[in-house]
Amino acid sequence: MLRDSMRHFAESRPLQYLLAVALAVFVYFYALDGLHIPRNGDENVYAHITRLTAQSGDWLPLQSNLDNMRNTKPPLLFWQGIASTEKATEWDRWHLRYPSVIYTLLTAWLVFLLGRKLSGECRVGATAALVFLAFFSTYRFGRPYLVNPAETFWLFLPFFTLLYWRERAVDSRVEIPLLLGLFTGIGLLYKSFALLAPVGLALGWWYLYQRHYRLRPFLLHDVGKLAIVGIVALGLFALWFAVDPDPQAVWQEFVLGENAGKFDPHDGSYWAKLLWGGSSVWVLLLGYPLNAGLLAFPVMALFVIAWQRRYRMSDEERLLWMWMIVLFVIFAIPSQRSARYLLDAMPGVALLLALNWQRIPRAAFVASLLASVAVLALFGWLAYNLEAQMAGLYGTVFWAVLAFTSLLVALAIYASRWTRGLSNVVVLLTLLVFAMLLRPFDGEAGRYDAAARQATQNKDVWVPCDFRASWEDYRFLLPDAYIHGYHAQPPIAADELKARYALFAVQLPLQDKPCAECVVVGSRLEIRGRHNDEEIKAMLGGEVMQQLFVREWLLSAAAGDGEEMQNEEGCR
Repeated sequence: MLRDSMRHFAESRPLQYLLAVALAVFVYFYALDGLHIPRNGDENVYAHITRLTAQSGDWLPLQSNLDNMRNTKPPLLFWQGIASTEKATEWDRWHLRYPSVIYTLLTAWLVFLLGRKLSGECRVGATAALVFLAFFSTYRFGRPYLVNPAETFWLFLPFFTLLYWRERAVDSRVEIPLLLGLFTGIGLLYKSFALLAPVGLALGWWYLYQRHYRLRPFLLHDVGKLAIVGIVALGLFALWFAVDPDPQAVWQEFVLGENAGKFDPHDGSYWAKLLWGGSSVWVLLLGYPLNAGLLAFPVMALFVIAWQRRYRMSDEERLLWMWMIVLFVIFAIPSQRSARYLLDAMPGVALLLALNWQRIPRAAFVASLLASVAVLALFGWLAYNLEAQMAGLYGTVFWAVLAFTSLLVALAIYASRWTRGLSNVVVLLTLLVFAMLLRPFDGEAGRYDAAARQATQNKDVWVPCDFRASWEDYRFLLPDAYIHGYHAQPPIAADELKARYALFAVQLPLQDKPCAECVVVGSRLEIRGRHNDEEIKAMLGGEVMQQLFVREWLLSAAAGDGEEMQNEEGCR
Protein backbone atom coordinates (compact mmCIF):
# COMPACT_ATOMS: atom_id res chain seq x y z
CA MET A 1 0.00 0.00 0.00
CA LEU A 2 2.84 2.40 0.82
CA ARG A 3 4.46 1.64 -2.53
CA ASP A 4 1.16 2.32 -4.33
CA SER A 5 0.77 5.61 -2.46
CA MET A 6 4.30 6.68 -3.37
CA ARG A 7 3.70 5.79 -7.02
CA HIS A 8 0.44 7.77 -7.05
CA PHE A 9 2.15 10.80 -5.48
CA ALA A 10 5.04 10.57 -7.95
CA GLU A 11 2.60 10.66 -10.84
CA SER A 12 0.62 13.61 -9.43
CA ARG A 13 2.94 16.43 -10.52
CA PRO A 14 0.47 19.32 -10.00
CA LEU A 15 0.04 18.24 -6.39
CA GLN A 16 3.81 18.02 -5.91
CA TYR A 17 4.37 21.53 -7.21
CA LEU A 18 1.46 22.90 -5.22
CA LEU A 19 2.86 21.44 -2.00
CA ALA A 20 6.35 22.69 -2.85
CA VAL A 21 5.07 26.22 -3.47
CA ALA A 22 3.09 26.12 -0.21
CA LEU A 23 6.28 25.05 1.57
CA ALA A 24 8.21 27.94 0.00
CA VAL A 25 5.61 30.50 1.10
CA PHE A 26 5.63 29.05 4.63
CA VAL A 27 9.45 29.15 4.76
CA TYR A 28 9.50 32.81 3.73
CA PHE A 29 6.99 33.88 6.37
CA TYR A 30 8.28 31.62 9.15
CA ALA A 31 10.05 33.56 11.92
CA LEU A 32 9.79 36.75 9.87
CA ASP A 33 9.68 38.81 13.07
CA GLY A 34 12.94 37.33 14.38
CA LEU A 35 16.04 39.34 15.22
CA HIS A 36 18.28 36.52 13.96
CA ILE A 37 17.04 35.78 10.47
CA PRO A 38 19.70 35.87 7.72
CA ARG A 39 19.99 39.53 6.76
CA ASN A 40 22.36 42.41 6.18
CA GLY A 41 23.53 44.94 8.74
CA ASP A 42 22.04 47.76 6.68
CA GLU A 43 18.58 46.71 7.89
CA ASN A 44 19.18 48.43 11.22
CA VAL A 45 20.34 51.60 9.47
CA TYR A 46 17.17 51.69 7.37
CA ALA A 47 15.00 50.93 10.40
CA HIS A 48 16.67 53.77 12.30
CA ILE A 49 16.05 56.29 9.51
CA THR A 50 12.46 55.07 9.07
CA ARG A 51 11.66 55.35 12.77
CA LEU A 52 13.06 58.86 13.18
CA THR A 53 11.47 60.09 9.95
CA ALA A 54 8.10 58.71 11.02
CA GLN A 55 8.43 60.31 14.44
CA SER A 56 9.23 63.67 12.82
CA GLY A 57 5.74 63.73 11.31
CA ASP A 58 7.08 64.58 7.82
CA TRP A 59 7.88 62.27 4.91
CA LEU A 60 10.91 64.41 4.01
CA PRO A 61 13.64 65.23 4.76
CA LEU A 62 14.84 61.87 6.00
CA GLN A 63 15.99 61.87 9.62
CA SER A 64 18.95 60.14 11.28
CA ASN A 65 21.23 60.40 14.30
CA LEU A 66 23.96 58.43 12.53
CA ASP A 67 27.07 60.20 11.32
CA ASN A 68 26.97 60.53 7.51
CA MET A 69 23.99 58.18 7.35
CA ARG A 70 20.86 60.11 6.48
CA ASN A 71 20.24 60.20 2.73
CA THR A 72 21.82 56.79 2.30
CA LYS A 73 19.04 55.61 -0.05
CA PRO A 74 16.17 57.27 -1.94
CA PRO A 75 13.00 57.73 0.10
CA LEU A 76 10.76 55.00 -1.33
CA LEU A 77 12.03 52.26 1.02
CA PHE A 78 11.58 54.50 4.06
CA TRP A 79 8.12 55.56 2.94
CA GLN A 80 7.27 51.88 2.52
CA GLY A 81 8.37 51.26 6.12
CA ILE A 82 6.46 54.26 7.43
CA ALA A 83 3.31 53.01 5.70
CA SER A 84 3.68 49.35 6.73
CA THR A 85 4.27 50.27 10.40
CA GLU A 86 1.48 52.86 10.35
CA LYS A 87 3.89 55.72 10.99
CA ALA A 88 5.92 53.64 13.47
CA THR A 89 2.92 53.00 15.73
CA GLU A 90 3.16 49.27 14.90
CA TRP A 91 6.91 49.15 15.39
CA ASP A 92 8.05 45.56 15.04
CA ARG A 93 10.07 43.52 12.57
CA TRP A 94 7.00 41.84 11.08
CA HIS A 95 5.46 45.11 9.91
CA LEU A 96 8.79 46.32 8.57
CA ARG A 97 9.51 43.10 6.67
CA TYR A 98 6.27 41.72 5.27
CA PRO A 99 6.31 44.05 2.22
CA SER A 100 9.73 42.59 1.36
CA VAL A 101 8.32 39.06 1.32
CA ILE A 102 5.39 40.20 -0.82
CA TYR A 103 7.82 41.75 -3.33
CA THR A 104 9.88 38.53 -3.37
CA LEU A 105 6.82 36.36 -3.94
CA LEU A 106 5.64 38.71 -6.71
CA THR A 107 9.04 38.33 -8.40
CA ALA A 108 8.69 34.54 -8.10
CA TRP A 109 5.26 34.87 -9.73
CA LEU A 110 6.78 36.79 -12.66
CA VAL A 111 9.40 34.05 -13.00
CA PHE A 112 6.64 31.42 -13.02
CA LEU A 113 4.63 33.25 -15.68
CA LEU A 114 7.66 33.73 -17.88
CA GLY A 115 8.82 30.14 -17.47
CA ARG A 116 5.38 28.88 -18.45
CA LYS A 117 5.21 31.28 -21.39
CA LEU A 118 8.62 30.42 -22.82
CA SER A 119 8.34 26.67 -22.37
CA GLY A 120 4.61 26.15 -22.76
CA GLU A 121 4.64 24.05 -19.57
CA CYS A 122 3.47 24.95 -16.08
CA ARG A 123 6.03 22.64 -14.50
CA VAL A 124 8.90 24.68 -15.98
CA GLY A 125 7.40 27.88 -14.62
CA ALA A 126 6.86 26.29 -11.21
CA THR A 127 10.43 24.95 -11.20
CA ALA A 128 11.78 28.41 -12.06
CA ALA A 129 9.82 30.03 -9.21
CA LEU A 130 10.95 27.37 -6.73
CA VAL A 131 14.57 27.72 -7.84
CA PHE A 132 14.42 31.48 -7.33
CA LEU A 133 13.00 31.04 -3.82
CA ALA A 134 15.53 28.30 -3.03
CA PHE A 135 18.49 30.59 -3.79
CA PHE A 136 20.10 31.57 -0.50
CA SER A 137 20.53 35.15 -1.74
CA THR A 138 16.77 35.40 -2.25
CA TYR A 139 16.17 34.06 1.25
CA ARG A 140 18.78 36.28 2.85
CA PHE A 141 18.02 39.54 1.05
CA GLY A 142 14.42 38.93 0.03
CA ARG A 143 12.90 38.90 3.52
CA PRO A 144 14.53 41.62 5.68
CA TYR A 145 13.78 45.33 5.49
CA LEU A 146 16.18 46.05 2.64
CA VAL A 147 15.97 47.65 -0.80
CA ASN A 148 16.77 44.39 -2.63
CA PRO A 149 13.28 42.80 -2.79
CA ALA A 150 11.64 45.87 -4.34
CA GLU A 151 14.66 46.68 -6.49
CA THR A 152 14.76 43.14 -7.92
CA PHE A 153 11.05 43.19 -8.71
CA TRP A 154 10.95 46.58 -10.42
CA LEU A 155 14.15 46.07 -12.43
CA PHE A 156 13.15 42.57 -13.56
CA LEU A 157 9.74 43.84 -14.65
CA PRO A 158 11.00 45.64 -17.80
CA PHE A 159 12.72 42.49 -19.04
CA PHE A 160 9.71 40.38 -18.12
CA THR A 161 7.57 42.75 -20.20
CA LEU A 162 9.84 42.53 -23.23
CA LEU A 163 10.01 38.74 -23.06
CA TYR A 164 6.37 38.05 -22.24
CA TRP A 165 4.94 40.36 -24.91
CA ARG A 166 8.00 40.21 -27.10
CA GLU A 167 6.81 41.22 -30.59
CA ARG A 168 4.34 43.79 -29.37
CA ALA A 169 6.81 45.18 -26.82
CA VAL A 170 9.70 45.49 -29.28
CA ASP A 171 7.55 47.20 -31.94
CA SER A 172 5.87 49.64 -29.53
CA ARG A 173 7.26 53.14 -29.99
CA VAL A 174 5.72 54.98 -27.05
CA GLU A 175 3.44 52.92 -24.79
CA ILE A 176 5.85 50.14 -23.80
CA PRO A 177 8.88 52.48 -23.47
CA LEU A 178 6.81 54.68 -21.17
CA LEU A 179 5.90 51.63 -19.12
CA LEU A 180 9.51 50.46 -19.00
CA GLY A 181 10.59 53.94 -17.89
CA LEU A 182 7.97 53.89 -15.15
CA PHE A 183 9.09 50.48 -13.86
CA THR A 184 12.74 51.51 -13.96
CA GLY A 185 12.07 54.85 -12.29
CA ILE A 186 10.37 53.19 -9.34
CA GLY A 187 13.37 50.87 -9.05
CA LEU A 188 15.68 53.90 -9.05
CA LEU A 189 13.65 55.51 -6.26
CA TYR A 190 14.31 52.42 -4.17
CA LYS A 191 18.05 52.13 -4.86
CA SER A 192 19.89 54.66 -7.02
CA PHE A 193 19.85 56.58 -10.29
CA ALA A 194 23.03 54.63 -11.16
CA LEU A 195 20.92 51.55 -11.91
CA LEU A 196 19.78 53.24 -15.09
CA ALA A 197 23.20 52.38 -16.55
CA PRO A 198 22.80 48.56 -16.53
CA VAL A 199 19.10 48.74 -17.42
CA GLY A 200 19.74 51.14 -20.32
CA LEU A 201 22.69 49.14 -21.64
CA ALA A 202 20.80 45.85 -21.44
CA LEU A 203 17.73 47.30 -23.13
CA GLY A 204 19.92 48.85 -25.81
CA TRP A 205 21.63 45.51 -26.39
CA TRP A 206 18.24 43.80 -26.58
CA TYR A 207 16.92 46.26 -29.16
CA LEU A 208 20.15 46.03 -31.17
CA TYR A 209 19.92 42.23 -31.14
CA GLN A 210 16.39 42.42 -32.48
CA ARG A 211 17.74 44.46 -35.42
CA HIS A 212 20.38 41.75 -36.05
CA TYR A 213 23.03 44.31 -35.03
CA ARG A 214 22.20 46.60 -37.93
CA LEU A 215 23.05 50.06 -36.70
CA ARG A 216 20.87 52.14 -39.02
CA PRO A 217 17.49 50.53 -38.12
CA PHE A 218 18.51 50.63 -34.46
CA LEU A 219 19.25 54.36 -34.62
CA LEU A 220 16.06 55.11 -36.57
CA HIS A 221 13.60 53.01 -34.59
CA ASP A 222 15.00 52.19 -31.14
CA VAL A 223 17.19 55.00 -29.82
CA GLY A 224 14.08 57.13 -29.27
CA LYS A 225 12.55 54.34 -27.18
CA LEU A 226 15.65 54.21 -25.00
CA ALA A 227 15.50 57.99 -24.62
CA ILE A 228 11.89 57.73 -23.42
CA VAL A 229 12.88 55.07 -20.87
CA GLY A 230 15.78 57.19 -19.60
CA ILE A 231 13.83 60.46 -19.43
CA VAL A 232 10.87 58.92 -17.61
CA ALA A 233 13.06 56.97 -15.17
CA LEU A 234 15.32 59.92 -14.34
CA GLY A 235 12.30 62.22 -14.20
CA LEU A 236 10.77 60.04 -11.50
CA PHE A 237 14.04 59.93 -9.59
CA ALA A 238 14.42 63.71 -9.86
CA LEU A 239 11.17 64.12 -7.92
CA TRP A 240 13.24 63.41 -4.81
CA PHE A 241 15.22 66.60 -5.41
CA ALA A 242 12.04 68.50 -6.24
CA VAL A 243 10.13 67.62 -3.07
CA ASP A 244 12.94 67.29 -0.51
CA PRO A 245 13.31 70.49 1.56
CA ASP A 246 17.09 70.05 1.55
CA PRO A 247 18.13 69.01 -1.99
CA GLN A 248 21.73 70.11 -1.37
CA ALA A 249 22.05 67.49 1.35
CA VAL A 250 20.68 64.88 -1.05
CA TRP A 251 23.37 65.84 -3.57
CA GLN A 252 26.20 65.81 -1.04
CA GLU A 253 25.19 62.73 0.94
CA PHE A 254 23.63 60.50 -1.71
CA VAL A 255 25.02 61.46 -5.11
CA LEU A 256 28.58 62.30 -4.05
CA GLY A 257 28.89 60.25 -0.86
CA GLU A 258 26.84 57.10 -1.46
CA ASN A 259 27.37 56.72 -5.22
CA ALA A 260 30.56 58.46 -6.29
CA GLY A 261 32.19 57.17 -3.11
CA LYS A 262 31.96 53.60 -4.41
CA PHE A 263 34.75 54.42 -6.88
CA ASP A 264 37.13 55.33 -4.06
CA PRO A 265 39.50 52.37 -3.46
CA HIS A 266 40.23 53.74 0.05
CA ASP A 267 43.26 51.54 0.78
CA GLY A 268 45.68 50.97 -2.09
CA SER A 269 45.16 51.56 -5.80
CA TYR A 270 42.06 50.95 -7.90
CA TRP A 271 43.83 48.34 -10.05
CA ALA A 272 45.16 46.44 -7.06
CA LYS A 273 41.67 46.20 -5.60
CA LEU A 274 40.30 45.17 -8.99
CA LEU A 275 42.59 42.15 -9.19
CA TRP A 276 43.14 41.14 -5.55
CA GLY A 277 41.24 40.88 -2.30
CA GLY A 278 37.66 40.49 -1.17
CA SER A 279 36.36 43.13 -3.58
CA SER A 280 38.21 41.85 -6.65
CA VAL A 281 36.62 41.09 -9.98
CA TRP A 282 37.28 37.38 -9.33
CA VAL A 283 35.05 37.45 -6.28
CA LEU A 284 32.36 39.12 -8.36
CA LEU A 285 32.83 36.44 -11.02
CA LEU A 286 31.76 33.86 -8.43
CA GLY A 287 28.76 36.00 -7.52
CA TYR A 288 26.12 34.04 -9.40
CA PRO A 289 26.92 30.60 -7.91
CA LEU A 290 27.52 32.17 -4.49
CA ASN A 291 24.11 33.81 -4.62
CA ALA A 292 22.58 30.43 -5.45
CA GLY A 293 23.75 28.95 -2.14
CA LEU A 294 23.17 25.21 -2.06
CA LEU A 295 22.17 25.32 -5.74
CA ALA A 296 25.62 26.61 -6.69
CA PHE A 297 26.56 23.37 -8.44
CA PRO A 298 23.61 23.39 -10.89
CA VAL A 299 24.29 27.08 -11.58
CA MET A 300 27.95 26.36 -12.38
CA ALA A 301 26.80 23.54 -14.66
CA LEU A 302 24.41 26.00 -16.32
CA PHE A 303 27.34 28.22 -17.30
CA VAL A 304 29.12 25.27 -18.91
CA ILE A 305 25.98 24.22 -20.77
CA ALA A 306 25.38 27.78 -21.94
CA TRP A 307 28.85 27.90 -23.44
CA GLN A 308 28.34 24.55 -25.14
CA ARG A 309 24.98 25.69 -26.53
CA ARG A 310 26.02 29.23 -27.34
CA TYR A 311 25.08 28.79 -31.02
CA ARG A 312 21.85 26.88 -30.31
CA MET A 313 20.28 29.05 -27.60
CA SER A 314 16.80 30.45 -28.03
CA ASP A 315 16.47 34.22 -28.39
CA GLU A 316 14.87 34.41 -24.95
CA GLU A 317 17.84 32.68 -23.34
CA ARG A 318 20.24 35.02 -25.11
CA LEU A 319 18.35 38.05 -23.88
CA LEU A 320 18.50 36.81 -20.28
CA TRP A 321 22.24 36.18 -20.55
CA MET A 322 22.67 39.72 -21.88
CA TRP A 323 21.10 41.10 -18.68
CA MET A 324 23.40 38.94 -16.54
CA ILE A 325 26.52 39.98 -18.49
CA VAL A 326 25.68 43.68 -18.40
CA LEU A 327 25.11 43.63 -14.63
CA PHE A 328 28.43 41.89 -14.09
CA VAL A 329 30.36 44.34 -16.31
CA ILE A 330 28.75 47.45 -14.81
CA PHE A 331 29.29 46.39 -11.20
CA ALA A 332 32.86 45.31 -11.89
CA ILE A 333 33.73 48.98 -12.49
CA PRO A 334 33.30 50.48 -8.98
CA SER A 335 35.88 49.71 -6.31
CA GLN A 336 33.24 48.08 -4.11
CA ARG A 337 32.25 44.74 -5.64
CA SER A 338 29.91 42.25 -4.08
CA ALA A 339 27.75 39.31 -5.15
CA ARG A 340 24.87 41.29 -3.69
CA TYR A 341 25.07 43.70 -6.64
CA LEU A 342 24.12 40.82 -8.97
CA LEU A 343 20.85 40.04 -7.18
CA ASP A 344 18.77 41.76 -9.88
CA ALA A 345 19.82 39.05 -12.34
CA MET A 346 18.92 36.11 -10.09
CA PRO A 347 15.32 35.82 -11.40
CA GLY A 348 16.85 35.39 -14.85
CA VAL A 349 19.33 32.82 -13.51
CA ALA A 350 16.44 30.84 -11.99
CA LEU A 351 14.55 30.97 -15.28
CA LEU A 352 17.57 29.83 -17.29
CA LEU A 353 18.15 27.00 -14.83
CA ALA A 354 14.54 25.82 -15.17
CA LEU A 355 14.66 26.01 -18.98
CA ASN A 356 17.79 23.82 -18.92
CA TRP A 357 16.67 21.66 -15.99
CA GLN A 358 16.91 18.35 -17.85
CA ARG A 359 20.26 19.29 -19.42
CA ILE A 360 21.91 19.85 -16.05
CA PRO A 361 23.87 16.69 -15.16
CA ARG A 362 22.40 14.69 -12.30
CA ALA A 363 25.81 14.88 -10.61
CA ALA A 364 25.36 18.64 -10.10
CA PHE A 365 22.12 18.07 -8.21
CA VAL A 366 23.68 15.24 -6.19
CA ALA A 367 26.50 17.62 -5.24
CA SER A 368 23.92 20.12 -3.98
CA LEU A 369 22.15 17.38 -2.04
CA LEU A 370 25.44 16.30 -0.44
CA ALA A 371 26.13 19.93 0.47
CA SER A 372 22.69 19.97 2.11
CA VAL A 373 23.69 16.87 4.11
CA ALA A 374 26.78 18.69 5.40
CA VAL A 375 24.74 21.76 6.34
CA LEU A 376 22.03 19.68 8.03
CA ALA A 377 24.69 17.78 9.98
CA LEU A 378 26.15 21.09 11.18
CA PHE A 379 22.71 22.31 12.26
CA GLY A 380 22.05 19.06 14.08
CA TRP A 381 25.42 19.21 15.84
CA LEU A 382 24.86 22.80 16.97
CA ALA A 383 21.34 22.03 18.20
CA TYR A 384 22.54 18.92 20.07
CA ASN A 385 25.31 20.84 21.86
CA LEU A 386 23.02 23.74 22.73
CA GLU A 387 20.44 21.31 24.05
CA ALA A 388 23.12 19.64 26.17
CA GLN A 389 23.95 22.97 27.81
CA MET A 390 20.42 24.38 28.04
CA ALA A 391 17.71 21.73 27.92
CA GLY A 392 14.39 22.55 26.35
CA LEU A 393 15.56 24.73 23.46
CA TYR A 394 14.55 22.29 20.70
CA GLY A 395 11.42 20.20 20.72
CA THR A 396 10.21 17.22 18.74
CA VAL A 397 9.17 19.30 15.74
CA PHE A 398 12.72 20.50 15.05
CA TRP A 399 14.18 17.00 15.13
CA ALA A 400 11.29 15.65 13.05
CA VAL A 401 11.81 18.25 10.31
CA LEU A 402 15.57 17.59 10.38
CA ALA A 403 14.98 13.83 10.08
CA PHE A 404 12.37 14.23 7.33
CA THR A 405 14.70 16.46 5.31
CA SER A 406 17.51 13.95 5.69
CA LEU A 407 15.15 11.19 4.50
CA LEU A 408 14.27 13.19 1.39
CA VAL A 409 17.97 13.74 0.70
CA ALA A 410 18.58 10.01 0.86
CA LEU A 411 15.64 9.35 -1.46
CA ALA A 412 16.79 12.00 -3.95
CA ILE A 413 20.33 10.60 -4.06
CA TYR A 414 19.24 6.96 -4.23
CA ALA A 415 16.44 7.26 -6.82
CA SER A 416 17.40 9.19 -9.95
CA ARG A 417 13.77 9.90 -10.81
CA TRP A 418 13.49 11.98 -7.63
CA THR A 419 16.83 13.79 -7.80
CA ARG A 420 15.81 16.87 -9.77
CA GLY A 421 12.31 17.12 -8.37
CA LEU A 422 13.39 17.00 -4.74
CA SER A 423 16.42 19.29 -5.00
CA ASN A 424 14.46 22.52 -4.53
CA VAL A 425 12.32 20.98 -1.79
CA VAL A 426 15.41 19.80 0.12
CA VAL A 427 17.02 23.24 -0.10
CA LEU A 428 13.82 24.95 1.10
CA LEU A 429 13.52 22.49 3.99
CA THR A 430 17.19 23.11 4.86
CA LEU A 431 16.40 26.82 5.06
CA LEU A 432 13.48 25.96 7.34
CA VAL A 433 15.73 23.86 9.60
CA PHE A 434 18.12 26.81 9.75
CA ALA A 435 15.30 29.13 10.80
CA MET A 436 14.13 26.60 13.42
CA LEU A 437 17.68 26.35 14.77
CA LEU A 438 17.73 30.12 15.29
CA ARG A 439 14.15 30.43 16.53
CA PRO A 440 14.82 29.85 20.26
CA PHE A 441 17.02 32.94 20.22
CA ASP A 442 13.95 34.96 19.25
CA GLY A 443 11.75 33.30 21.86
CA GLU A 444 11.75 33.46 25.63
CA ALA A 445 15.40 32.39 25.89
CA GLY A 446 16.53 35.17 23.54
CA ARG A 447 14.57 38.03 25.09
CA TYR A 448 14.66 39.92 28.34
CA ASP A 449 11.85 39.12 30.74
CA ALA A 450 9.17 41.50 31.94
CA ALA A 451 11.14 42.39 35.07
CA ALA A 452 14.14 43.50 33.00
CA ARG A 453 11.94 45.55 30.68
CA GLN A 454 10.31 47.19 33.69
CA ALA A 455 13.67 47.93 35.34
CA THR A 456 14.96 49.72 32.22
CA GLN A 457 11.85 51.78 31.58
CA ASN A 458 12.80 55.41 30.85
CA LYS A 459 16.45 54.73 31.67
CA ASP A 460 19.66 54.98 29.65
CA VAL A 461 20.94 51.55 28.67
CA TRP A 462 24.26 50.98 26.90
CA VAL A 463 24.41 47.97 24.60
CA PRO A 464 27.15 46.37 22.44
CA CYS A 465 27.44 47.71 18.90
CA ASP A 466 29.38 45.84 16.19
CA PHE A 467 27.89 47.55 13.11
CA ARG A 468 26.23 50.82 12.25
CA ALA A 469 22.95 51.13 14.18
CA SER A 470 23.07 47.53 15.42
CA TRP A 471 21.78 48.87 18.72
CA GLU A 472 18.47 49.47 16.91
CA ASP A 473 17.67 45.79 17.63
CA TYR A 474 17.48 46.60 21.33
CA ARG A 475 14.54 48.90 20.76
CA PHE A 476 12.55 45.70 20.18
CA LEU A 477 14.04 43.98 23.23
CA LEU A 478 13.79 46.93 25.66
CA PRO A 479 11.13 49.12 24.02
CA ASP A 480 10.81 51.64 26.86
CA ALA A 481 14.53 52.22 27.47
CA TYR A 482 16.77 54.95 26.04
CA ILE A 483 19.20 52.87 24.00
CA HIS A 484 22.82 53.85 23.36
CA GLY A 485 25.56 51.80 21.72
CA TYR A 486 29.17 51.24 22.70
CA HIS A 487 31.84 49.69 20.46
CA ALA A 488 32.00 45.95 21.12
CA GLN A 489 35.19 45.31 19.13
CA PRO A 490 37.61 44.73 20.67
CA PRO A 491 35.59 43.20 23.52
CA ILE A 492 35.39 45.27 26.71
CA ALA A 493 35.46 43.61 30.12
CA ALA A 494 32.41 43.97 32.37
CA ASP A 495 34.49 45.66 35.07
CA GLU A 496 35.52 48.37 32.62
CA LEU A 497 31.93 48.82 31.43
CA LYS A 498 30.82 49.09 35.07
CA ALA A 499 33.14 52.06 35.50
CA ARG A 500 31.60 53.77 32.46
CA TYR A 501 27.88 53.12 32.56
CA ALA A 502 25.23 52.76 35.23
CA LEU A 503 23.12 50.30 33.20
CA PHE A 504 24.64 48.22 30.43
CA ALA A 505 24.60 44.90 28.54
CA VAL A 506 27.66 42.73 28.02
CA GLN A 507 28.09 39.47 26.10
CA LEU A 508 30.09 36.64 27.70
CA PRO A 509 30.72 32.95 26.90
CA LEU A 510 27.84 30.71 27.97
CA GLN A 511 29.55 29.40 31.11
CA ASP A 512 31.06 32.73 32.27
CA LYS A 513 29.54 34.88 34.99
CA PRO A 514 29.56 38.71 35.11
CA CYS A 515 31.47 40.81 37.60
CA ALA A 516 30.66 40.03 41.22
CA GLU A 517 29.96 43.66 42.11
CA CYS A 518 27.37 44.09 39.35
CA VAL A 519 23.66 43.73 39.93
CA VAL A 520 22.08 41.34 37.40
CA VAL A 521 18.95 42.90 35.90
CA GLY A 522 18.37 40.19 33.29
CA SER A 523 19.98 37.87 30.79
CA ARG A 524 19.28 36.24 27.44
CA LEU A 525 20.91 34.02 24.81
CA GLU A 526 22.49 35.66 21.78
CA ILE A 527 24.25 34.68 18.56
CA ARG A 528 27.35 36.62 17.65
CA GLY A 529 27.35 37.55 13.99
CA ARG A 530 30.67 39.38 13.71
CA HIS A 531 34.04 38.16 14.92
CA ASN A 532 37.56 39.57 14.91
CA ASP A 533 40.51 37.67 13.44
CA GLU A 534 41.46 36.01 16.72
CA GLU A 535 37.93 34.79 17.30
CA ILE A 536 37.68 33.40 13.76
CA LYS A 537 40.96 31.52 14.29
CA ALA A 538 39.54 30.12 17.52
CA MET A 539 36.43 28.93 15.69
CA LEU A 540 38.56 27.25 13.03
CA GLY A 541 40.44 25.59 15.87
CA GLY A 542 37.24 24.00 17.15
CA GLU A 543 35.85 26.63 19.55
CA VAL A 544 32.64 27.04 17.56
CA MET A 545 30.19 26.89 20.45
CA GLN A 546 32.29 29.19 22.63
CA GLN A 547 32.58 31.91 19.97
CA LEU A 548 29.24 31.62 18.19
CA PHE A 549 26.81 31.50 21.12
CA VAL A 550 26.97 33.82 24.12
CA ARG A 551 24.88 34.87 27.07
CA GLU A 552 24.14 38.55 27.27
CA TRP A 553 23.87 39.99 30.75
CA LEU A 554 21.96 43.18 31.51
CA LEU A 555 23.82 44.66 34.46
CA SER A 556 23.52 47.59 36.80
CA ALA A 557 26.64 49.15 38.31
CA ALA A 558 26.82 49.64 42.05
CA ALA A 559 25.51 52.93 43.38
CA GLY A 560 27.87 55.77 42.56
CA ASP A 561 29.60 53.93 39.72
CA GLY A 562 29.11 54.47 36.06
CA GLU A 563 28.06 58.08 36.23
CA GLU A 564 30.93 60.05 34.76
CA MET A 565 30.63 58.85 31.17
CA GLN A 566 26.87 58.71 30.74
CA ASN A 567 26.88 61.38 28.07
CA GLU A 568 29.67 60.09 25.82
CA GLU A 569 28.93 59.66 22.12
CA GLY A 570 29.27 55.87 22.05
CA CYS A 571 28.72 53.90 18.84
CA ARG A 572 27.38 56.11 16.05
